[in-house]
Amino acid sequence: MDLLENTVHTDKHPIQSFIYEWIDAAVVSLIAVVFLFTFIFSIVGISGTSMLNTLQNNDIVILSRLFYEPKYGDIVVISRNYTNDEKMIIDNENKPIIKRVIATEGQKVDIKNGKAWVDGVPLDEAAYTRTDTQITEDVKFPVTVPKGCIFVMGDNRADSHDSRSTEIGMVDKRFVLGEAIVRVFPFDQFKNLDTVK
Repeated sequence: MDLLENTVHTDKHPIQSFIYEWIDAAVVSLIAVVFLFTFIFSIVGISGTSMLNTLQNNDIVILSRLFYEPKYGDIVVISRNYTNDEKMIIDNENKPIIKRVIATEGQKVDIKNGKAWVDGVPLDEAAYTRTDTQITEDVKFPVTVPKGCIFVMGDNRADSHDSRSTEIGMVDKRFVLGEAIVRVFPFDQFKNLDTVK
């Protein structure tokens, strides 16, 4: 009698068991993906040419946003809701913008001889900038980045509205959605963006 009680019962329906296991794994995976892309990562499409040649129009990047603190060289995505220029919000349909962090709070930014300078040191940006850095007429340099803000510029300096203009100005870090960490589309141009600094 003891022998019968200790006998392992085999599943009479192995296909049904397999289907339940597969559905269970699929549900757990789906929950994990939803969690990741709700709280940690985001997918963002690039619109415009201000980040050429690093990023092209219609590229798609993955954004990391968990406990992110902007630092020099990072490519960041910024909410357009912070601007006071209502016309710009309407014209750009409130789409986020993508730029490179040049300086953080307390740093002094200057633009001279076609180069960006931070705290008196010229930045070596030859690996990613297309053109010389020029000054727009509405911001007087040098400037000091206020507390809680960052100074950003597009890599395509001749065709970028960024912190050199009062349209964008210094960006409050609260409106930084996160750091662009990898380009995933087009698939043949997959690229780790953390190496482009």
